Amino acid sequence: MNTRAVAAVDLGAESGRVMLARFDGSAITLEEAHRFPNRPVRVRGHFFWDVLDLWREVQAGLRRAKSMAGTLASVGVDTWGVDYALVDEQGLLVGQPTHYRDQRTVGMLKQLESSIGRQIIYSTTGIQFLPINTLYQLAAHAKAQPAQLQAAHHLLLMPDLLHCWLSSEHVAEFTNATTTQLVDAHTGQWAPALVAAIGLPERLLPPIVQPGTILGPLLPELAGDLGAGVQVVLPATHDTGSAVAGIPVARQKNWAYSSSGTWSLVGLELAHPLITDEGMRSNFTNEGGIFGTTRFLKNVMGLWLLQSCQRSWEAAGHPHPIAPLLEMAAAEPAFAALFDPDDPGFLAPEDMPTAIAAWLVEHRQEPYRSPAAFARGICESLVLRSRQVLRTAARLAGQSVEVLHVVGGGSQNALMNQWLADAAGIPVVAGPAETTAMGNALMQLVALGELATLDELREVAVSSSTPHTFEPRLAEEARWEEAAARLAQITADFAQK
Repeated sequence: MNTRAVAAVDLGAESGRVMLARFDGSAITLEEAHRFPNRPVRVRGHFFWDVLDLWREVQAGLRRAKSMAGTLASVGVDTWGVDYALVDEQGLLVGQPTHYRDQRTVGMLKQLESSIGRQIIYSTTGIQFLPINTLYQLAAHAKAQPAQLQAAHHLLLMPDLLHCWLSSEHVAEFTNATTTQLVDAHTGQWAPALVAAIGLPERLLPPIVQPGTILGPLLPELAGDLGAGVQVVLPATHDTGSAVAGIPVARQKNWAYSSSGTWSLVGLELAHPLITDEGMRSNFTNEGGIFGTTRFLKNVMGLWLLQSCQRSWEAAGHPHPIAPLLEMAAAEPAFAALFDPDDPGFLAPEDMPTAIAAWLVEHRQEPYRSPAAFARGICESLVLRSRQVLRTAARLAGQSVEVLHVVGGGSQNALMNQWLADAAGIPVVAGPAETTAMGNALMQLVALGELATLDELREVAVSSSTPHTFEPRLAEEARWEEAAARLAQITADFAQK
C-alpha cells in the first residue's frame, strides 16, 4: 500500500515539536520536522503561556512537515493537561491562558473540598486532587475575573484551542477533558453539579468528543500552505493519553508505565475506572484513555526538579548539561540524603536548589553540596517515589506487575532506568522517547481508517519501536528497600512534630 504521512504536534510544558509520521502499512517511522522551546511569561505577578508564539511555531513545523512529506493526510495536536483558554465565537482569545503553576489556585483545593466535599468530587470524577486541576483554576478565575468568564463564548483546553485554530471547531476531546476534574467518570460527560458549584456558566463547555474523531479539513487560510485535503484529527489530546497509546505492548499482560518527562505519570491501563475510597485516600486518578480504557495513575513531580535546578545554575553562570551531570551523579555516594519529590513546596519555588536544601535541613539531613549530588539525590528520590506509586497502583487494582515501560524523555536517562529496575525488582523497558508523538500518529491513523482496534494499534507500536530493557540487579533491591524505609521514617518523624 502507499505510505500515509501525518503530522503529530506534541506540545510539552518545556518544549514543543512537530513530528512527521510515515506509515507503510505495518510500521511508523518518525522524523522531527521542527522543535522549539515553550517559554511562558510573567506579567504583574502572574504566569501565562505564550500561546501565540506556540501557534507561530506550530505553523512553521507543519509547513516543514508538508515540505518533507510532499502530501499530508492529517494533523493532530496533543499538549499538557488542565490548562485552558477563553475564546469568542470566532475562536479568538479572551485573555491570555494562565499557566498551571501560577499562584492563583493557592487555597482553592481546600476551599472546594469544604464547600462541595472531597468524597463527592472523587466519587463523581475519579480524578486525583491536585491544586493545578482545571476545577480549582476555574474556581479562582470565577472569583477574581467573573466578567471575563461571562464575556467568553467557549472554554477550550489547550489542544482544543489549537484544533479550533486549525479547523474552526469548538470541542473538548475526551482524554484531556477528564483531567479537568469536571467530567463525570460514569457518563463521560461534564458533571453539571460541579460546574454549577464553582459558578461556571455551563454554556462555556463545548461538547465532549472521542479521540479518533475527524474535525474536518484545514481552514482555507492554512490549506494554501499545507494542502486542501489535510484533515484535522483528534488524537488522545492529553500528552499522557497519547504516550500510553504509543507504548509497544501488543498483547502483553501485567504491565505498568511511567510516562517520564517534566512530570512522571506512573500507573496502569485498566478496562474501567477504579473509583474507591482507598483510591481516594491514595489520591489515584482515573483519566480517560483510547478505546474506552482508563489511565489509572498518579502524578510524580518528575524531571521538573532537575530541570529547574539546571535553570538556576545556568542563571548563576554555571550551566550543567544533563549528560555529564548524570555521569558525575553516578559517582556520588548512594542515598546520602533523600526527600519527598511530591512535596507541594516543589511545585513552583523561586529557586529549586534552595527549596530542596531547605527541605533537607528541615528534615534533619545534610543538604547537597554540588550539582552532581543534587542530581543523584533527585534521581534517587524520584525512583523511590515511583516505586511506591507503582506498588500502590498494583495493590489497588489487585494485579501483579511484571514489567514497567518507561516512555518519553525520561526513557533516555539510563541511570534512573537501571535504578528503577533495581528498586522495583522487575525489568524496565525504556523507550521510545517520542512515544507521545507515536500515540498521536496512531490515533490519526485510526481516524483515517488505516487501523481499527486497540490490538492493531499496539501491533504497529511494537513494529515501530526498538526499546532497551534494563534487567533488575536483584542484589540491589535490598538497598533500595532500606532507602525507602529510611525516607518513610524521615517523613513520618517530621509529621509527628
